[in-house]
Amino acid sequence: MAKTSVLRQVFALTLALCLDACLVYAVVVAPLERTHATCSRLASTWAFALLRCLALTAATAAALGGLPPAPARLLVAHSALPAVLETGTAALRLDDNQCGVMADAHCWLMCAGASLAAGLFWEVVVPDSGGDKEKRNKPRVLFMRVVRLYKPDYPVMLAGFLFLTLAVVCQMSVQFYTGKIIDNLRGHDLPSEFFSALLLMGLCSLGRCPPTTTTCQNPPTCSDLVFCSLSSVGTGCRGGLFTWARSSFTCRVNGKLFEALTKQEVAFFETVKTGEITSRLSQDTSLMGETACLNVNVLLRSLIKMVATMVLMLQLSWQLTFLVLMEVPVTGVIQNIYNTHEQRLKLAIQDSVAVASDAANEIISGIRTVRSFSAEKHEACHYDNRLLDTHALKTRRDTVRIVYLLVRRLTELATQVLMLWYGRLFIQRGQMSTGDLVSFILYQSDLGDNIRALIYISCNMLNSVAAAAKVFEYLDREPRVSTEGELAPDQLQGHVVFRHLNFVYPTRPDVPVLQDFSLELKAGQMTALVGPSGEGKSTCASLLKRWYEPLDGEILLDGEPLGSYDHRFLSKKIALVSQEPVLFSGTVRRNIAYGLDDCSMDAVRDAARQADAHDFITQLEKGYDTDVGEGGSLLSKSERQRIAIARALVRRPQVLIVDEITSSLDEHSENKVLHALASRPNQTLLVIAHRLKTIEKARQIAVIGGGKVQERGTHRELLDKKGSYCKVREKLATAGSY
Repeated sequence: MAKTSVLRQVFALTLALCLDACLVYAVVVAPLERTHATCSRLASTWAFALLRCLALTAATAAALGGLPPAPARLLVAHSALPAVLETGTAALRLDDNQCGVMADAHCWLMCAGASLAAGLFWEVVVPDSGGDKEKRNKPRVLFMRVVRLYKPDYPVMLAGFLFLTLAVVCQMSVQFYTGKIIDNLRGHDLPSEFFSALLLMGLCSLGRCPPTTTTCQNPPTCSDLVFCSLSSVGTGCRGGLFTWARSSFTCRVNGKLFEALTKQEVAFFETVKTGEITSRLSQDTSLMGETACLNVNVLLRSLIKMVATMVLMLQLSWQLTFLVLMEVPVTGVIQNIYNTHEQRLKLAIQDSVAVASDAANEIISGIRTVRSFSAEKHEACHYDNRLLDTHALKTRRDTVRIVYLLVRRLTELATQVLMLWYGRLFIQRGQMSTGDLVSFILYQSDLGDNIRALIYISCNMLNSVAAAAKVFEYLDREPRVSTEGELAPDQLQGHVVFRHLNFVYPTRPDVPVLQDFSLELKAGQMTALVGPSGEGKSTCASLLKRWYEPLDGEILLDGEPLGSYDHRFLSKKIALVSQEPVLFSGTVRRNIAYGLDDCSMDAVRDAARQADAHDFITQLEKGYDTDVGEGGSLLSKSERQRIAIARALVRRPQVLIVDEITSSLDEHSENKVLHALASRPNQTLLVIAHRLKTIEKARQIAVIGGGKVQERGTHRELLDKKGSYCKVREKLATAGSY
């Protein structure tokens, strides 16, 4: 149905244009009164335009049974264009225009071609579809958000725009004086005029001197030379200032993005790959800076040069100017089609690069596993496949660009051939000189480049915000775990209650982990969680640290929901030591005091002693100032675990969670650490362990199975029940977990 509607509209427009051609021919050959009075001629021209518009719209409406917006716009533009040209010619006091009532075949064809090209360009770029408008508005909104992020750099950008304007204005007279030199080569003018034009052209080429009140009959003055020097300064300062603004913007947005990422919940980093995040930080923020800064730079430069060039071209020949401008809508359509395909491929390339980066990071981080299974060739092939996917997308992008450049060059060639043909006719008729034609050709070359740059940048500024969209997606993302709590009491007992919790991990929504889970951790007591792996023991610790939110139920701390406490207060009062602790590059002291700005050296040493880490730390080359390497790679697993315990103890938490922390410790270190943990009577301790010695010391033991608490009580009480705890104990004894 859509194709049929388009064909009907094309057929109706073809009939309307045929009718218009007949109408124009009839008016041209009719014995109309021809007057040279400007007012009468303009009145006749506009009256004829109104007559054509009414006739064409009536014929088209009759053929289609109505008048859709697209044909209506085209017919109005086609009918009014000759009158607009006639009025503009009269206002600018240019040569007589024969495109009004006295329109000939050439003028009619030019107007018809320009109207059709402009209509096609409008329908492609600004369609009537509501859905397309929404898609088109989204890039505009994103672009304005990028511009607003540049607010701290507005003074620098304003200075750059001023220098840009100065530099551009200084580039507009080289072609003008070139034409004057060509005309003076005939030898009919005074030598002083020739040398003045030659000198001014040389100065303009060197310093991009602008046209001033100085004419070719007068030699250049000192003010001209000063302005030439200023133009050179403008050209250099413009690029430097915009580069400065872009660098400042990228640095600022990188900081904002990293801050937003660190506020996200743990589940976010489990669902989003590391390569994608690093790609946003390393590539997309830089593309955002180019979108608003460099593109606006080129846009304004091209716009100013285009307007100035068109004014000079109109003074030389309005007919040739109109012919050259017919290329604009055609170029716009070609550029829009190219930008659509290029943007789609650009997004695919960005995603492919992110996948390849993620694959490389995963292989490098797990190099020990790769080596242990002799999978080097397999992983190399896997990474090569990712690179080949990226290469294939880049090849498609380059192919599209080749076709685009070919079509664009053919369009330029056709325009230049027509311009030279009409220019030859105008010279033969005495309507312009050879020098004027040379100047016009030089102007046309600049105008074509500026128009193409303007169209490309206008579309690219909107299309290239795809990178900004991904950055804003992270900047605007609200963490699924709220951090808006405000409670920060001076005294905290550490009484924890898990009440009817239901939970599933975001990465495995179909696998329930906790189901109606309820448990009480009494203040100042040690509670041990035991049970088979994968039954939810570590999940309890993660929920207590508020890394995730339960689907149902709540966790209370001293009778208040966890979400009501201040995030920083809660992270200090509830500490976790995991089975695989993570250390950061830096010194031992930095890792123990991590996140504490006011932690003294004495507190660091005390925590290290309680974690049985002080002795081995003092034996290191630089003691507490020894670098632990990336991820603590310069330390053994036992040393890393003891530093992690010290990092938790230095905070003096009210609730301490330990998850298999003694698995890498020898018996002496284990006894010392457990004694240090038990020596804090006011601290609530939650232990996840498999060693029988650790479990037996707990005041409360909870057996977890099937996402619920199956049994709970003291070691002796659970043994007397001879239930699930006894079975777990037998398995641990069989496995040698004493």
